[in-house]
Amino acid sequence: MLSLLTEHPLICAMALILIDLGLWYLLSALGIGWRLLVRVVIFSLFSLLLFNEGLNPMEPPPWADNVPLHLAATGLQIGWWLFGARTLTVLIGAVMMQRVGHTGRLLQDLLGAVIFLIAVIAALAYVLDLPVKGVLATSGALAIIVGLALQSTLSDVFSGIVLNTTKPYQLDDYISIDGMEGKVTDIDWRATRLQTSQGCMAVIPNSLAAKAKIINFSRPNDMFGISVSLEVSPHARPNTVIDALERAMQGCRALLETPSPSVGLKTASNTGAIYEISGFVASMDEKRSVRNQLYDLAYRHLQASGVNLLSSVEPSPPINSTRKRALLDSSPIFSTLRQEEKDTFSQNMTLQTFRTGEVILEAGEVSDHLFIIESGVISVTLMRHGAPFESGRMGPGEVIGEAGILTDSALPAQFTAKTFCGLYRIEKSYLKPCLDARHDINNAMKALLDYRLQKAKTLTEDLPVAAAKKGFLQWLRNRV
Repeated sequence: MLSLLTEHPLICAMALILIDLGLWYLLSALGIGWRLLVRVVIFSLFSLLLFNEGLNPMEPPPWADNVPLHLAATGLQIGWWLFGARTLTVLIGAVMMQRVGHTGRLLQDLLGAVIFLIAVIAALAYVLDLPVKGVLATSGALAIIVGLALQSTLSDVFSGIVLNTTKPYQLDDYISIDGMEGKVTDIDWRATRLQTSQGCMAVIPNSLAAKAKIINFSRPNDMFGISVSLEVSPHARPNTVIDALERAMQGCRALLETPSPSVGLKTASNTGAIYEISGFVASMDEKRSVRNQLYDLAYRHLQASGVNLLSSVEPSPPINSTRKRALLDSSPIFSTLRQEEKDTFSQNMTLQTFRTGEVILEAGEVSDHLFIIESGVISVTLMRHGAPFESGRMGPGEVIGEAGILTDSALPAQFTAKTFCGLYRIEKSYLKPCLDARHDINNAMKALLDYRLQKAKTLTEDLPVAAAKKGFLQWLRNRV
């Protein structure tokens, strides 16, 4: 082996370059660290062979009389500059990846291009002994021509550099660029790629993104804003509308308490008034479901307050319609009753009010009546390991006390008025014969009871305990 190195050093140097290229791809599974180590070792051996043979990359080859040897040595010296540039680029890229991650890829590419440009100019100056000033002048003129031809592309490139430096958004951020919303999947030389909510890919040129209005929904990363706008008749009293929307807001548990959600009048005209509920959720994935829930709650609480959403055709209330009948019509349990049955039902419904914080039904209490929520928000509390926690909130149209009516049993939940509430009460003595006669209503109420019992069991059962981490690193952390 040593004799081969001493007798044919240039051939061995060429072989080292081929070995480096082969190992770079073969060792891809071992990670960038091992690949970088192998590259540094091979570059060191390559440099050792060249300098040992008397080839200095800072000077032209010494064998001007031997044309084949002179060309081979020239190629190896130029290869040394390029090999060194590539090794330095990979080393800098590995360091930057640890510090800034994939978001700095554009800067890495730019820095690599500058390093290779310096290596090419150095090879032309030292190895080929060309006048660098003339080369730079020629390349400068060529750069002007190319720059004019690629003006829009260069604008995207430099805009990409600005975006990577200022970092208004990063990979995996949810952003909006001029109204185009999506998740950032890639930022390259030319464009930013977004995955939209429809699952398609939006490609936005960096020059456009740098000039556009950018909204980053992922900053700060612990809360995400949502808003719901509702238009009502301008004849509806604002205080009535705001009170109803505030109850709807309190009925949505997913809204963060800090910053606190708010309700306000957005715009008003002679054709309608627009109110907006705004708040924050803890996860981007919750935005759509919470917005839908908030809209449904707002609709129900507005309806409970006698306010309808504005439409091109205003709904006309049925003749002799009352709030009791409206609740029965909208109830998923009692909506199948015939009109005369609803009239009889409504005559046996008694309104009962509860102040904020007042207990409506204690946990374990067997109810002898059924409540239908007319207005307000009710908090549902369960116990886990002796500690109470809120498991849900209820609003207009929902029922309480079905366990006592159906099975003479009780739910393990306590129902408390979170706001001032109005509930219609139906006594068991009247309701029980009706359920025996109408099996569809009886079955619907049983399905509701089974769902609530299963949900209470799921929420109160013990959570799985995470296994304690073991190993040397955990032992070391415990000793620190």
